Amino acid sequence: MTGPLPESVSGPLVEIRKLSHRFGTHKALNEVSLNIEPGSYTVLLGPSGSGKTTLLNIIGGFIRPTEGEVLIRGRDFTQAPPARRPTTTVFQDYALFPHLTIGNNVGFGLRMRGVPRAKRMARVKDALAMVGLADAVHKRPHQLSGGQRQRVALARALVVEPAVLLLDEPLGALDLKLRRQMQDELKALQKRVGTAFIHVTHDQEEAMALADHCVVMNDGRIEDQGPAERVYSRPASRFTSTFMGESTLLSGKILDLGMDEIRVDTSVGQLSLAGAGEPGFDVSLAIRPEHITLVPEGSSISLGEATITDIVFQGSFKRVLAVSMKDPSVTFIAKLRSSHGLAVGDRVELYATPADMVLLSR
Repeated sequence: MTGPLPESVSGPLVEIRKLSHRFGTHKALNEVSLNIEPGSYTVLLGPSGSGKTTLLNIIGGFIRPTEGEVLIRGRDFTQAPPARRPTTTVFQDYALFPHLTIGNNVGFGLRMRGVPRAKRMARVKDALAMVGLADAVHKRPHQLSGGQRQRVALARALVVEPAVLLLDEPLGALDLKLRRQMQDELKALQKRVGTAFIHVTHDQEEAMALADHCVVMNDGRIEDQGPAERVYSRPASRFTSTFMGESTLLSGKILDLGMDEIRVDTSVGQLSLAGAGEPGFDVSLAIRPEHITLVPEGSSISLGEATITDIVFQGSFKRVLAVSMKDPSVTFIAKLRSSHGLAVGDRVELYATPADMVLLSR
């Protein structure tokens, strides 16, 4: 690899081409292909073992893939070590040097690149000001809170002006209130600096709060990807519908087709909704909790009666589990207004609008 990296090329900023990786006999990634656009905030979301951290480490150069390619700004970096890539990584433990001042921690990467001291310190001060820690330059890591240390790690990563910032569960060590505060700050910071962020998490709420490009991973492959709102409201698979939030899944079989809709036979009754398919095909219908109601609204239809088995108060709503009277294997998950006077054991009739149901073929 010689010559300067071009500042811009046509096409994606990062191009992942058919990446596969094995740890011994375990296949951690299975022909993953993915494009990251300039200026995007991409979140890799999935359970433990889904391959998201392996993918991040391959992009950062910490792992060399068994197969496939990693291109950044059109150049092949598949075999390049981390120091030769236009990427920096923020780890969950922040990895700050305890014996160095905050200023020297932030400036460490610039020092390794041979940036003169005066220029280095000017950039360090700018980076610390950007994350709201302009007065911390002479402090040491132990004098800062967890959230402040996280900001220092961000400043250290951004001061070298990477093309891509990689974040490996950076909020995992923070308490809930601080984690939500840092989500807001991360999103605002990314918009301000314009660097593409690739962020790994297993937290669905975190993904929805941050991502403009959400990538759901499972068993070493990509299950679904797109804007977070679309992935949540119209998931592409059964896995996505239950991992990216919660859903009630109804198994069914397509009976027949109309002009613009299909009729599906389920264990709680026959339901008609917009969609395409072939009669006789097995499908699933996913219904988000907020789309299940106790009273009919507009074009909603009955899902039958159900017995409430659990109620959890969650502020403005109650999370209610109710077992179908028609099919005891079906447990509806509903978010109902807290004002509803409900008790475990109550029998209720549930409703949903067909337009809110998602037809899944897998």
